[in-house]
Amino acid sequence: MLLELAVGDAYGAGFEYAEPAFVAEFNTGDHYVQHRKHHDISPGDYTDDTQMTLAIAELLVDGDAWTRENLADRFVEVYRRDERYGYSTRIHTLLRTVRDGAELLATVDDNSDRSGAAMRVAPIGLLAEVADTLRYADVQARVTHDTEDAVVAAQAAALAVHYCHHRLGPTSDLPRWLDDRLPGDWASPWQGPVGAQGLMSVHAAVTALAGATRLSALLRTCVAYTGDVDTVAAIALAAGSRAADLAQDIPRSLHDGLENGRFGRDYCIALDARLLNALS
Repeated sequence: MLLELAVGDAYGAGFEYAEPAFVAEFNTGDHYVQHRKHHDISPGDYTDDTQMTLAIAELLVDGDAWTRENLADRFVEVYRRDERYGYSTRIHTLLRTVRDGAELLATVDDNSDRSGAAMRVAPIGLLAEVADTLRYADVQARVTHDTEDAVVAAQAAALAVHYCHHRLGPTSDLPRWLDDRLPGDWASPWQGPVGAQGLMSVHAAVTALAGATRLSALLRTCVAYTGDVDTVAAIALAAGSRAADLAQDIPRSLHDGLENGRFGRDYCIALDARLLNALS
């Protein structure tokens, strides 16, 4: 799951808020592309979506108490050990200046409905119970995005993974399943560009998942929306990687082209195995 999420994030990063004509021409799904404006992110590099997801996964694997304080500490730790671009200006500025999680909690402006709380929540979906998935997603969201829309978006992204991982039904039924458990009209198909709000990213990802049969096509569908597509792809591929009815056919070129430094491809694969073992 972490590998597929990172591939979706890295692939989508080349197309984030790009012109529709650029997306239409280069969204082939078989290689990473250089973003025309963000030259600090190279093709195959993942962004904040994956880095913050690793923080969530590591906390779950280590079994530490699920508290705002521990989550904030992990967010600071994973950034400090591997500083990178892709964060919002608000969060990036904080992570570059705070010393620990306590300082992050004391200074963060958490009145945000953007997608940061939803993009990182996928590992929580592996929990055994829906109630725990909802609660854990809520707690982690409020560290940086303490608004009801951001919390619901994070819960929906976590539940998408939970639904697929626990084989609760075909992916085509996921929107209706979410409608029974969360506020919002998840069964109405998302159309058009995706903005910065978390509910937009998750709604688009859920629509793409419901119509998917293969991960490779799911990835292209997420990017074709245009807008905040790296987050859409990360959310969708995390859930899709746990779906029994989706062909797991990420192209070898994207697998091999994903960054593989200290916290790159091999680290994601190893942490994924530890995460599944810890929560099985």
